[in-house]
Amino acid sequence: MPGRDGSMMRTVSATTQSLEERLERAVRRRRPDVESVRWLERLPAGATQETSVFEVVDQGNPRRSILRRRPDGMPDGDGLSRTTLETEAELLRVVGNSGVPVPRVEFILDASDAMGAGYAMEWIEGETIPRRILRDESYAAARPRLPRQLGEALARIHAVEIDPLPALPRATPAQLVEGQRQALAQHERPQPVLELAVRWLAHRIPPAQPLRLVHGDFRNGNLIVGPEGLRSVLDWELAHLGDPLEDFGWVCANVWRFGVVDQRVGGFGPLEELIEGYVSAGGQAVDASAVLWWEVLASLKWATICLGMYALYTSGLDPSIERATIGRRLSENEIDLLNLIAPLS
Repeated sequence: MPGRDGSMMRTVSATTQSLEERLERAVRRRRPDVESVRWLERLPAGATQETSVFEVVDQGNPRRSILRRRPDGMPDGDGLSRTTLETEAELLRVVGNSGVPVPRVEFILDASDAMGAGYAMEWIEGETIPRRILRDESYAAARPRLPRQLGEALARIHAVEIDPLPALPRATPAQLVEGQRQALAQHERPQPVLELAVRWLAHRIPPAQPLRLVHGDFRNGNLIVGPEGLRSVLDWELAHLGDPLEDFGWVCANVWRFGVVDQRVGGFGPLEELIEGYVSAGGQAVDASAVLWWEVLASLKWATICLGMYALYTSGLDPSIERATIGRRLSENEIDLLNLIAPLS
């Protein structure tokens, strides 16, 4: 089985061979004339879904695609308000038709494919690893363009008509705060900083706005970037209907700046440029001061996720080093929250 560099991988498990065979059948059911289907590799990204690369050769032309599927034995949906993969694929088709830069969905798996829930989508060349995007010379010209481009993409996302969308969760600001309160209540050990943040948010809940499509995980790391800038927006599993400013707060959270802390939007640039891009693409005017509430909520959400990861690790249910590493980042989020709601200067 060829790897990314074209070399033969040394070992192929029976499970992988079985999946490779099922994938070929799934492709040939829909495109019987293709010459060959080759499994290439599973990508390391993605904590809840498998993301793999395969190649289809048609009339002598090789073309890569992405398979996004639920791992064998894992139920679809995990209690974290994620959409099912079928819903995610349907959503991608709708937003793509609305001008949002997303990969084209090629087909959705069904029961006869015997591969579980999932779908195939086009491969888009580019970089997704945040530290490379923020530091490599290859993306030096892209970085100053990204805040405005991200604003334009958000404007298109928030302008998508609601009626054609598949069924999605709905969340008002008050419901989001209550969700964080309930998440904290599941942990016996007191969390003073997180509890302070919940109270701070609860006393400042913004007025409810007409619900719009919200990406839910719009950030550096869920973008495909080329030397010219943004190419695609990925990972729609947390999409829902809510307040558009939720996406603003999430992309501005310090955790997604990956060390470039003085650039508020994903480590790329200032909030003002994000807003300028948003308005230029038809988005409503955004009060920059209103983003602070959503940034606090974003930092709190990531903190409770870290807390949950640590609980999984200490319980023994998931003793992986990844869970422990994410869990120990709770202290970083506590500092972020204090800097946002109780700055020293």
